[in-house]
Amino acid sequence: MQSANMLLRKVVRSSVLPFAAQHRMQKDLFPLGRTLSLSLCLKQNKSCEPSEKLDLDEWKKVMKSGLQEEVSETVSEPKELSSLAAARETLEMWRLSGRAVPENISEEQLKTFMECPSKSAKKKYLKYLHLKELHKKNDKRKMDEKRERRLEAQDQASKTDETKKSPFVCMWSSIMDKAYNWRAAQSMIFGQPLVFDMSYEKEMSIREVTNTVRQIVLSESCNRRSVDPFHIHFCNFKDDSLYHREFIKQYREAWGKLLITVTDQCYTEIFPKDKLIYLTADSPKVMKTFDHDKIYIVGSMVDKSIKTGVSLARAKRLGLETAALPLDKYLLWSTGAKNLTLDQMMHILLTLKDTADWKKALEFVPKRKYCGFVNKPVKELKKTLDVINTLKLGKGREEVQKQFAKSYPKK
Repeated sequence: MQSANMLLRKVVRSSVLPFAAQHRMQKDLFPLGRTLSLSLCLKQNKSCEPSEKLDLDEWKKVMKSGLQEEVSETVSEPKELSSLAAARETLEMWRLSGRAVPENISEEQLKTFMECPSKSAKKKYLKYLHLKELHKKNDKRKMDEKRERRLEAQDQASKTDETKKSPFVCMWSSIMDKAYNWRAAQSMIFGQPLVFDMSYEKEMSIREVTNTVRQIVLSESCNRRSVDPFHIHFCNFKDDSLYHREFIKQYREAWGKLLITVTDQCYTEIFPKDKLIYLTADSPKVMKTFDHDKIYIVGSMVDKSIKTGVSLARAKRLGLETAALPLDKYLLWSTGAKNLTLDQMMHILLTLKDTADWKKALEFVPKRKYCGFVNKPVKELKKTLDVINTLKLGKGREEVQKQFAKSYPKK
């Protein structure tokens, strides 16, 4: 029995005293409260020593405090998890009811949603997240479409490169280039000259000169591919000028291989004046037919920025004959200026040279500038055009209606 008592004492000391030491309890406090003596001592009616008694109240307090801390740590997490789950369920219910709710929401966004003070604030926050999600989806869709278009363009480019690299196409293009070069070389000996006046550089800006050079490049390529090309002359052309630099940018290494004549002399020094005709839109004389014995001069400039009458004044100063295209005679002009680009002039002159058909040649005029070709007397067409313009502008509509009623009474 004594050995059993000693074992119980050791167990009690090892279990209770560490709690007391953790909570800074003194051994002297044990006798103040209710004491617990060993059951074996009570049965044997033996008096226990004070050191062998335990304070039950303090033991309960220590045990309760430790249990509360553990329970608070384990219970706090399930409460948060349950609140988040409840919030997700409410969001799912709102989504099913048709409200603006995002499909994917993170825990941080869910916590901010739970912290919203009112229901309207929660709705606004969810609407903001929903719109943000839609914007992200639209951006992703646009990026995907852009990527698909880029891939399609790459596929088409690869296909065109393959066709270009095919031996038949390469052989055909080389044969056609040789044929075009042969025609251009023949035109330099037997062809009709066509002069580009390159003396308008000082009257244009850099951008306008660049635009003029591009139009001349298009004109040269069109002339080179025609059946009976002109012998092109660049007169008043100075080396290291703005024209020269722009031509080198456009042609690069092919600039020195062009089958054209480039000179710094004036056209009056190369050709006789009685054969020269300066084509300008400001000329009072209208060109009726194409003359194969004449040498036509075209001003190398952009007409939008140049003042009217510049090329006409230059032609008069040199004592040259001038002419304008018969646009009013063959076209029912509606809007816009009657100035044409250099490549359009080249198309018109080449068509006139080959066919002598004004209607076919003037098809190269932009269709936005005229209503159609003239099929009736010009006076009647001008009257109808004036009536159309006044009705469009809304000026004097009542007067026009009265005049129309007088001229065309009802039967």
